[in-house]
Amino acid sequence: MKLTLRVWRQKNADAEGAMSTYEVDGISPDMSFLEMLDTLNEELILEGEEPVAFDHDCREGICGACSLVINGDAHGPERTTTCQLHMRSFKDGDTIDVEPWRAAAFPVVKDLVVDRSAFDRIIQAGGYITAPTGAATEAHATPVPKPDADFAFEHAECIGCGACVAACPNGAAMLFTSAKVNHLNVLPQGAPERETRVLDMVAQMDDEGFGGCTLTGECATACPKGIPLMSITSMNKEWLRATRKAAKR
Repeated sequence: MKLTLRVWRQKNADAEGAMSTYEVDGISPDMSFLEMLDTLNEELILEGEEPVAFDHDCREGICGACSLVINGDAHGPERTTTCQLHMRSFKDGDTIDVEPWRAAAFPVVKDLVVDRSAFDRIIQAGGYITAPTGAATEAHATPVPKPDADFAFEHAECIGCGACVAACPNGAAMLFTSAKVNHLNVLPQGAPERETRVLDMVAQMDDEGFGGCTLTGECATACPKGIPLMSITSMNKEWLRATRKAAKR
């Protein structure tokens, strides 16, 4: 395959960025998108040019590091992570635009790399439990109803990639935050901090400068792990309940 790539290049957060055009040839349809970028970078290095900086880690669809907007879609045309997107999703001769996540809370570090530490601070604000656990206990020591376990596992699948923010027209982080809140709040171990957790995490989310949620649904559509839109509704109910309890104190 021969492709034309229009890639966002930006030296640092303070520099002006622009799209640069590159031609790549000999791309196998079985390559992943990141392997295709590796090929581009090899050619740039051989030509004495600076390679394109992009984020990656496991390349197994687990870590969520491979944050790219491809032809206007978070992670590209398939509902998967960029590392699991293969070049057979494109046609020979295609022009492909590659950009970083676009959100005020995700400043560009360099080229296609953005700083997503805002997500870490949201988790740190309340995404933990204080119940001492010690050594690993027997699996059935703390009974969890099957519906609650399924609900928790569904939300624990969130890998924090930020596709929900990149896809949202408002740059909201509600789907990510709701996944982390719901994952812990539904379990017995998370019950002691149930109210404070949702209040603190939502407050931190607002402080980070993410946009407001208008439930357009683009976040759930782009999520590679299929976190449902109803997750936001569940968190809103938790937040209202906690707000009312806090007002009565």
